[in-house]
Amino acid sequence: MPIINLGIQIVPKSKTLDSYALVDKAIEVIQQSGIKHIVTPFETVMEGPQEELMEIARRVQEAVLAAGAEEVLVYYRMQIRKNSDVSIEDKIGKY
Repeated sequence: MPIINLGIQIVPKSKTLDSYALVDKAIEVIQQSGIKHIVTPFETVMEGPQEELMEIARRVQEAVLAAGAEEVLVYYRMQIRKNSDVSIEDKIGKY
């Protein structure tokens, strides 16, 4: 199973709850998954098998809705290679 990178940006919508607190719930799900990830100001990038990352992404959106968001916008970006793994380290390790 090839290793890919999946960037996920969560934009929760709520008239009464703080958006950052809702995003924190999303990041908490990713952290608890144990998957390799990097949190940035605009998205969180995860590294792993595509099926596992998509399952984590589904749990993330469910957690944000369960925390009280009325709606959630979810943006994905994926890097997938045909014959080799994709690594966060390959892209940013030199920094």
